[in-house]
Amino acid sequence: MSGISTFYGGKSILITGATGFMGKVLMEKLLRTSPNLKVLYILVRPKAGQTLQQRVFQILNSKLFEKVKEVCPNVHEKIRAIYADLSQNDLAINKEDMQELLSCTNIVFHCAATVRFDDHLRHAMQLNVIATQQLLLMANQMTKLEAFIHISTAFSNCNLKHIDEVIYPCPVEPKKIIDSMEWLDDSIIEEITPKLIGDQPNTYTYTKALAEMVVQQENGNLNMAIVRPSIVGPTWQEPFPGWIDNINGPTGFIIAAGKGFLRSIRGTPMAVADVVPVDTVINLILAVGWYTAVHRPKSTLIYHCTSGNMNPCNWGKIGLQVLATFEKIPFERPFRRPNVEITNNSFTIKYCNAVSHWGPAIIYDFYLGLTGRKPRMTKLMNRLLRTNSRMEYFLNRSWEWSTYNTEMLMFALSPEDQKVFSFDMRQLNWIDYIENYVLGIKMYLLKEDMAGIPEARQHFKRLRNIHYLFNTALFLIVWRLLIARSQMARNVWFFIVSFCYKFLSYFRASSTLKA
Repeated sequence: MSGISTFYGGKSILITGATGFMGKVLMEKLLRTSPNLKVLYILVRPKAGQTLQQRVFQILNSKLFEKVKEVCPNVHEKIRAIYADLSQNDLAINKEDMQELLSCTNIVFHCAATVRFDDHLRHAMQLNVIATQQLLLMANQMTKLEAFIHISTAFSNCNLKHIDEVIYPCPVEPKKIIDSMEWLDDSIIEEITPKLIGDQPNTYTYTKALAEMVVQQENGNLNMAIVRPSIVGPTWQEPFPGWIDNINGPTGFIIAAGKGFLRSIRGTPMAVADVVPVDTVINLILAVGWYTAVHRPKSTLIYHCTSGNMNPCNWGKIGLQVLATFEKIPFERPFRRPNVEITNNSFTIKYCNAVSHWGPAIIYDFYLGLTGRKPRMTKLMNRLLRTNSRMEYFLNRSWEWSTYNTEMLMFALSPEDQKVFSFDMRQLNWIDYIENYVLGIKMYLLKEDMAGIPEARQHFKRLRNIHYLFNTALFLIVWRLLIARSQMARNVWFFIVSFCYKFLSYFRASSTLKA
């Protein structure tokens, strides 16, 4: 019997960010491995005309929770949705719900965050820093709390090359930044943001670093730990391979490349792609929750969940494997034949942007306009290239994360727990994972029917033939123009034709003599 599964049995657990990607997988794993847990409190905000219960039912009715329903038929009774709004300073939790949380909660998993790189600093501060501060204030009043686990990011200190399992100080105290958000207007905040974030690439990594400082300064006597995952990808094994429900990180690029929109990405092919499967991250989070509550470390321990140290794979290899997978599992109705290059050559990027991105987008929009339809390709291309620009920082660098605490925890688990809650990245086969990644995008994001793969392959072949014919025709046209205008080009052409004729004559004569 798994010790970690037993530990979570009978517990009342609070999860923030439960409606997000990691939050859903965390709920699924808890309910599947510890079906006798007492209750999962999840902070939820009504959305798009749905009530709290409707949002919960929508989540539980997804394919992700199919196995859970087999081991925990009363899964709906295990989840208690509580209205909350992390964009409000008091989290907008009513008095009765707050009293229940303070008197019953045993474990807190704080997963909620805005992960947008271009978010306004005020909004990023509210969701990533002030909400964390408010939650810590609540946690210090929870009479039965055993552990508080804060989910950060491995890139919170990405301005450093080597990152240790420590909390690094920020140039400006979080409290001063929080206070300034109350009286500065948006235009002034936007103006001073570049100076505040300094050598951090965006407001996301900056506010996640500030949140870690808040955790350090305001944890009181709580048993706390911080988990820092790198780029979180789809599931590796549990509950099944390839599940994903968002377009963050490389996912958006894979979709854009598979549909034929994206032809080049500014990045360093040899840079390490530090991607970790979401189920691996969740296994580590649950193991950290158990260890923090049971062993009660004297200080706040930080755990890195990364792949680069143990099982590195670079962006170039991932790109090639994605393209190879498109040959076997193509997306439906691509705009062009998928073919993307990862390069940091400025000339190549500018050429591709002009010829392979903007050119076809403008021509296609012109065609849509002529046929009475609304042009959309230029707008889509603009958004795609902006996303590419925001990701450049992470596609051109490699980092080194120390993993002493993560390795220590791995050895602290029983053999059974090492199987049920494995977070050993050394066992990951990247080729299989990338194939399942692409397949998961096709099935769970694009909602494409697997029965349509043969037809998609035929379409893929037609696009490939069109691509070859177009390139051949273009070459012949350009060469013909050169021959017409250049004596040197004519000489080269006549030399090639003469050489080919002589070679064929020699080959034919040799064949005759042998016969």
